[in-house]
Amino acid sequence: MLEAKLAEAGLLKKLLDAIKELVTDANFTANEEGFQLQAMDNSHVALVAVKLQASGFKKFRCDRPMQLGVNLNSLTKVLKCAKDDDICTLKAGDEADLLSLVYEAKGSDRIAEYEMKLMEIDSDQLSIPETAYDARVTMPAAEFARIVRDLSQLGESVRIEVSKEGVRFASEGEAANGNVLLKQTEGVITSGDPLVADPKDGNDDEDEEKEDDDDDDEDDEDGDKKKRKVKKEKGGKSKKVKKEDDGDVDMDDKEEEEQEQEFKPESDEEGEEEKPDADSDDEESSGKKRRKKVRSSAKPSKKAKTSTSKGKGKSKSEDDGPDGVVVEMNQHVSLTFSLKYLVNFAKSTSLSKNVQLMMSGDVPLLVSYDFGPGYIRYYLAPKIGDD
Repeated sequence: MLEAKLAEAGLLKKLLDAIKELVTDANFTANEEGFQLQAMDNSHVALVAVKLQASGFKKFRCDRPMQLGVNLNSLTKVLKCAKDDDICTLKAGDEADLLSLVYEAKGSDRIAEYEMKLMEIDSDQLSIPETAYDARVTMPAAEFARIVRDLSQLGESVRIEVSKEGVRFASEGEAANGNVLLKQTEGVITSGDPLVADPKDGNDDEDEEKEDDDDDDEDDEDGDKKKRKVKKEKGGKSKKVKKEDDGDVDMDDKEEEEQEQEFKPESDEEGEEEKPDADSDDEESSGKKRRKKVRSSAKPSKKAKTSTSKGKGKSKSEDDGPDGVVVEMNQHVSLTFSLKYLVNFAKSTSLSKNVQLMMSGDVPLLVSYDFGPGYIRYYLAPKIGDD
């Protein structure tokens, strides 16, 4: 039994629009981890890999692994019957020949149900090895789409070159030539570490924030220890001297002293013979003023710290990656690819604001779009010679 409820049907629409021109028929593999699709185009030049994690669904149930063979054009037509913000539920039995799609409108009580026939597709699941690339370019997806679209008007191929200058896209046609150079603001990052495709984990920023919080806690503990030492060194002095040094005492000691001072007037009302001198009253009143100032200055600093940390976390969670161009390379790379395929890859721009290009000599180009619950990755073989 398979039941997967997606918050918005628009996500499936965008996925299918991105791959339907490359792949006609494909198997969606469903298991406890989510949905996966892997297929090659008819010419066996490009490969597309899609993953939708189970955590990205409002409800996901898959009792056993199963394959759903679908015609992507037919599935696209069925999905056009749903609004982008409709709740979409996919259902299929263990040995079912039909895939049920249920659309629930959020603003009304409208529920629509469609059924689509499944297909038996013979396809081998290819194992994609983890590859160490020589260069990695992270750039805005809209900029990548614009470059390949413009250069496709001039020629059929584009040469992508990654160097210390940045990343260059060059195309030569019969009537005109063109090239676009994208520079990184802070320069190209060069390192000897192997460059691999980033895993789809969203906890890196959270881990960094936790480490920062741990460092702050350690600093606070060190500060408390220092204050305790100061307190011990001043322990032999009289209370009068201790009151004068209230500015160096921690908040807990201040609260205890305030409680002691609150009980003093009550003892005077009961008729005690000893009364504090005028000088001590002045010192106590000045001590109270100093305590109020310290407390008023301490609280806003704590609020400011928490507000900045929250704002920092918010900005990290909202951003999918850097806004500009980031170039990482171990050595110079220059390869030629078909623009027709790159233009098709760029249709995934609606899924993510950033795209990642991974290149290495004589290795297929990896074009990766990471979005909330998963990713879509394209692999394109480079052109050799005049082919």
